[in-house]
Amino acid sequence: MKDLPSLPYEEWSDTLETLHRWSQVVGKVKLGLTPLLNHWWNVPLSVSAHGLTTGTIPYGDRGFEMELDFVEDVLRIRPDDRRPRYVDLRPRSVADFYAATMDALREIDIEVPMWTTPVEMADPIPFEQDEQHGSYDKEYVMRFWRCISRIDPVFAKFRTRFVGKGSPVQFFWGSFDLTVTLFSGRRAPPFRGSSIEREGYSHELFSIGWWPGDQRLERPAFYAYAAPEPAGFSTALIEPSLAYYLPALHGFYLEHDDVRAAAIPEAMLMEFFSTTYDAAAELGAWPRAQLERSRSEEDEHALFTSEEARQQPAPDGGL
Repeated sequence: MKDLPSLPYEEWSDTLETLHRWSQVVGKVKLGLTPLLNHWWNVPLSVSAHGLTTGTIPYGDRGFEMELDFVEDVLRIRPDDRRPRYVDLRPRSVADFYAATMDALREIDIEVPMWTTPVEMADPIPFEQDEQHGSYDKEYVMRFWRCISRIDPVFAKFRTRFVGKGSPVQFFWGSFDLTVTLFSGRRAPPFRGSSIEREGYSHELFSIGWWPGDQRLERPAFYAYAAPEPAGFSTALIEPSLAYYLPALHGFYLEHDDVRAAAIPEAMLMEFFSTTYDAAAELGAWPRAQLERSRSEEDEHALFTSEEARQQPAPDGGL
């Protein structure tokens, strides 16, 4: 993470607004064609070697993948039974991108049921009507891509200490953030919100994430929150001291630029996530002994994955 790039919100907000909507076009294809998993885990995108991918989407007895390739500036639609189709990522309106994407899918005989209004943003315009958003600044798209590609493995590393129910690293195209969520194993009180929110917050959870910002917080930041939030969480002692609780967004935040400036960015980030998790788990009375790896288990795993262990023949029944 030592080369984590800067990403000033005000310098790429137009491109961010466009990219957010393009990602929702892709994400809603996945939403329309995949069966519901708990907490909507069927709909996020994942970080790939070149950008963000849907993974394989089933379609009858076929399958296909969609990848926003930020290195080669294309949306690549790859079916399992014929040649890929491509939609250029360049300055173009959301309406134009949406039409080109739907045309490309029809060329490979795929029809997608879709509500075309974007979500989780102010003043949403249906995709087919949106001529307002059409910026694509390659430099800042690549900065964004380098951010998520470097942060993704750090999130995955933090996730390894937890053996309870937890999500993979996911990119939610609604909120446009990279996140990991851990669960206490208990149901949460009924959530007062939409059916989407009730599904998302049906169980006690702790989430960490990275977000490029929007009109509410016009700068990129890492965050951590608990839902439902246990008493005392907002005033818990969190490290590093640069972290702060933001009441309007109900969570702790650590600014992207503060992490960039740290001597060891990954260490600062791990400290932030560990102390916020500890606060949520302790104040929420989580059964931690059942949910976390013991020190001996961590040591055993480290030994198994060491270079020396990889050079040894596997024991009977071993991997």
